[in-house]
Amino acid sequence: MQLAANPFTAALTAGRKQVGLWISLASNFSAEVVAPAGYDWALIDMEHSPNDYFSTLGQLQAFAASDTTAIVRVEWNDPVAVKRLLDLGAPGLLFPMIQTVEEARRAVAATRYPPNGTRGVSGATRATKFGRISDYTARVEAETAVLLQLETRAAVEQAEAIADVDGVSGIFFGPADIAADIGKLGKPMDPEVWALIKPAAQKLIAKGVPVGTLVLDPGFATELLNEGFTFVACGTDASILARGADALLAQVRGGMA
Repeated sequence: MQLAANPFTAALTAGRKQVGLWISLASNFSAEVVAPAGYDWALIDMEHSPNDYFSTLGQLQAFAASDTTAIVRVEWNDPVAVKRLLDLGAPGLLFPMIQTVEEARRAVAATRYPPNGTRGVSGATRATKFGRISDYTARVEAETAVLLQLETRAAVEQAEAIADVDGVSGIFFGPADIAADIGKLGKPMDPEVWALIKPAAQKLIAKGVPVGTLVLDPGFATELLNEGFTFVACGTDASILARGADALLAQVRGGMA
């Protein structure tokens, strides 16, 4: 049995636009609800959600039956967590709060087997279909998406150097934390935030580096994709549920006599 190609990694390499959805409800069932919607990628969030390894596993299984590639945001740049998620078969990882080139190198190393990195070896895992995939160790590094999240002004200023680290698949800008870092807490759409992000992103795009982010404004998400961003998440499952519930109630109450 051969390792299947990762369509998300292939799309990033080819520069094909990828529209995504953030997954934070920590529910296998809700993941199964959105999996058939047709998003190119989904981000299962372990940093800012109640997700643990078992709930993440269930959501990976839900998305595996769809055409949506499920990426996992690991809690931290921790090689133990990375090892466990890769053994669970995560097709790619998003590393939060990468601040330096050295942190970027450590993130990549955690996804690589020796001598290229520090990942521990285990044979009978979900990632290898319990030992059935014969070329797993030979091909997994090329197929795994390694995405690094920049969330401060200092990190954004080092974006090109961080992106140059061998093995980085793409750079993800985190507008909420960047906003907080520059004194705009709670204002991820503030023009000053994007005046910092967009020039850095365009430098990366010019170098052929895939660039992504998360925004909750679908019009702005489209604008970013049209400007050269490759992978953009345009909403979260939690925000869709909250806004939908609020809108439905307001519509009914607004029509009551």
